[in-house]
Amino acid sequence: MKNITLNNGLEMPILGYGVYQISPEECEKNVSEAISAGYRSIDTAQAYGNEEGVGTAIKKSGIPRSEFFVTTKIWISNAGFEQAKKSIEQSLQKLQTNYIDLLLIHQPFGDYYGTYSAMEEAYKEGKAKAIGVSNFYPDRFIDLAEHVSVKPAVNQVETHVFNQQIKSQELMDKYGTKVMSWGPFAEGKNNFFSNETLQNIGKKYGKSVAQVALRFLIQRDIIVIPKTVTKERMIENINVFDFELSRQDMDSIFKLDIAESLFFSHYDADFVKMILSYKI
Repeated sequence: MKNITLNNGLEMPILGYGVYQISPEECEKNVSEAISAGYRSIDTAQAYGNEEGVGTAIKKSGIPRSEFFVTTKIWISNAGFEQAKKSIEQSLQKLQTNYIDLLLIHQPFGDYYGTYSAMEEAYKEGKAKAIGVSNFYPDRFIDLAEHVSVKPAVNQVETHVFNQQIKSQELMDKYGTKVMSWGPFAEGKNNFFSNETLQNIGKKYGKSVAQVALRFLIQRDIIVIPKTVTKERMIENINVFDFELSRQDMDSIFKLDIAESLFFSHYDADFVKMILSYKI
């Protein structure tokens, strides 16, 4: 497994296992299978409702906690200094750990400045080894990054071959912030798995479309957290460190970029109202 070094010197696996949309009932089993397949980085969130399953799977694995890298995120309804502090303690309890490796603000809404202050305090107390944000567009990212003492280590955003975040990555590089991809397979949208460019490149290396897409992001130093509930796919997704895409193949994939979301926009008032209404 290749590691990536965050802006505070902490090393993080560049590839992990994401548990978005995995039910609380299935999470422990799926994470246990991912651990047996070799994953040591697990990405969850308060809003996913499955932090307990992640914590239990790690505990039952018998592998030292120090060998894992756990990411979780603070939801909007826990925004603000005091509420965020309380929610961090709740996440620690659910994850059955005394520290979180990477703690993120899930969405840039509510009192996220207060939330970040609580995260900075957790960082200084050792309850979070690194802190950052998720789904922050460049404007809000800059505003936050310019007014905090601990620069975000990560910004987890929609990143895949059709929305490559080229300009965002250039911007975040200036702050030492790494891009972390959610949705590296675009959830199959835009005929992702039948894309001719990805299929043809995959044939050259004896790799699947999914493996080519992950390798493309990894070669750009982007952290990936592919999600699957199938053990065979878990194994396939982690098996991307035995080949390297050529410059020509990278350039071919760069041409697939449409530089816009396939999912949502923070400039869509109805979408913002919808996620603000979700309480945990």
